[in-house]
Amino acid sequence: MPAYKEENGTWSVKFKYKNAAGEKKQKTKRGFERKKDADAWESTFKSQFIKSSDIPFDAFIVKYMDDLVQNEKIEVTTAVRKENMIETKLAPFFKKTPINQIMPIDILNWQTWVRQKGYEEYDEEYGYSDTYLRTINNELSAMLNYGRRYYGLPNNVAQLAGSMGSSSADAMQIWTLDEYKLFRTHVVKTPARIAFDILYWSGIREGELLALTLADFLPDHQLDVKKNFQIVRGEKIIKAPKYYSVRCIPIPEFLYDEVIEYASKLYGLKPTDRLFMFTGSYLRKEIKAAAASADLNVIRVHDLRHSHVSLLIEMGFNIIVISKRVGHKDVSVTLDTYGHLYPGKDKEVALGLHSANTNGLVSGQGTMEAQLYSLMTEIKSSLPAISTTYENDDVIVWDCRTKRKNIITFQDLPTMLTLKPAPEAAYETIINEGYLELTPDTILCFSKRGMPTLYL
Repeated sequence: MPAYKEENGTWSVKFKYKNAAGEKKQKTKRGFERKKDADAWESTFKSQFIKSSDIPFDAFIVKYMDDLVQNEKIEVTTAVRKENMIETKLAPFFKKTPINQIMPIDILNWQTWVRQKGYEEYDEEYGYSDTYLRTINNELSAMLNYGRRYYGLPNNVAQLAGSMGSSSADAMQIWTLDEYKLFRTHVVKTPARIAFDILYWSGIREGELLALTLADFLPDHQLDVKKNFQIVRGEKIIKAPKYYSVRCIPIPEFLYDEVIEYASKLYGLKPTDRLFMFTGSYLRKEIKAAAASADLNVIRVHDLRHSHVSLLIEMGFNIIVISKRVGHKDVSVTLDTYGHLYPGKDKEVALGLHSANTNGLVSGQGTMEAQLYSLMTEIKSSLPAISTTYENDDVIVWDCRTKRKNIITFQDLPTMLTLKPAPEAAYETIINEGYLELTPDTILCFSKRGMPTLYL
């Protein structure tokens, strides 16, 4: 029913529709200043109940997020990040375009628009990082996969158009011990100096630092890491980290004493009160100021964690100890992130070959590189086969209904699993079994292992 004008000059709409259960309902809405506003509201309202692929993009994203949140498929903090990304990087471009009318060329144009947005709104010299661009692209791809499953969308045009960015993290920047000590002398504010000391000498994450209380510093010089600080919709919250990040790590005595002395000067501090009442933006501001004052290359706050690991590697600690200390899910994550930091990769090999030629091979006295290779081989032999066999393999997305397949990279696999109630369990299944029944009509498998015959 078209909009109509009220006696007071405002516009109203009154129309009938069918809700999600197929029941006939009537809706009235008043108080619009313009007729086109009333018509637009009616169109948007009705679009929420469209069950086919001609649903407008702005209505589709509402249904997509409602499903993820209401069915508890993602945590609230993940939901906030997704909503922000969708509202700023996706919705403004696609607007009311029906999802079945989005073409591969539209995806390419959108990718160009996002990149330009990075230069204009984030960093005029570098723009968004490659990893962030890949994350945005993966989010759109996940949404269109959702459209294929539940709205009959013929294909995922984001996959057809190709991705943008890179799944590889930006090169980490590291301060040596001498550089950190120099930096520390230029940190003016005591709370910031204590916070940076904890980050550098313990290797914990920023969110773990900001959640620390005095009770977390145990008398035997151990740090109990079991909380994470985050800001969700403007509200400061403390939540439990991933299970593998819960840990108790030894810290040097001087750091323990430093924290205890700092806490003793905080009036009225209770053992369960946060030691640091600021947020991450405060740390970022202070690290930039002190680094500039010390004439050092500015690094990110997170790079203090990398610097800690680099120091441990230089001191000779093995990767298993380091992995447990920093709270990685498994050793393969630590290897992928920090394996290149082990010293002596080139000169050590040359010296080792010279020694072998002169003295022959001496059992148990291999080069550091050889010892590391041996250790990595031992570790990886105990990991699931996926770590070494499939990490560079393509993944087949097989549609049993249409007998069609799409090919994605292994690195893009998490995108396909974001809609599972338990993505970690789903990931483990495809690792161990080589394939996963994502839905009754959709199967994932590694191309090297091949598709099970019962699905062909």
